[in-house]
Amino acid sequence: MSAEAPQYVAARVQRALAEDERTHELGIRVDVRGDQLFLRGQVSCEGRRETLAGVAHEAAPELKVRNELTVVEIRDPREEESL
Repeated sequence: MSAEAPQYVAARVQRALAEDERTHELGIRVDVRGDQLFLRGQVSCEGRRETLAGVAHEAAPELKVRNELTVVEIRDPREEESL
């Protein structure tokens, strides 16, 4: 386990998710509790979900990544919205 404070580990992972050419992701919440790193938020597909988890693991290999990202359907903006 790293002696680095949890908030610094979370910030390092957030930065990696934002700067990595595979992800460039700003909308993911990263929380560190003990030896676990939680990813929370919404993504457009399963492949994106897995890529983000991989980048997070590379940024903090000492932690177990808990991928709680949810895949949401992105609708075509031309579709009519029904109320």
